[in-house]
Amino acid sequence: MNMYVSNLGFHVSEEDLRKLFEPFGEVSSAKVITDRETGRSRGFGFVEMKSNDQANKAMTSLNNKEIEGRAISVTVAREKEKTNDRRRW
Repeated sequence: MNMYVSNLGFHVSEEDLRKLFEPFGEVSSAKVITDRETGRSRGFGFVEMKSNDQANKAMTSLNNKEIEGRAISVTVAREKEKTNDRRRW
């Protein structure tokens, strides 16, 4: 299951994110999204866990948990919606 994690502190690394979720089960991937130009964290990321049960436990336990002085939000990630961009080049 893929989860969306928002309201992350700007100093939270991918390794920090992985370690936060590991007590609940096997983490397949942890990614903090960064700004393309500055490389600075955009304050959100994604975590994927092998088991839906483990992911659900992690979401229940970590949603609204305070990390670096911020209450993070953990929800099921949605697929990125495709846009009908009709620009012609």
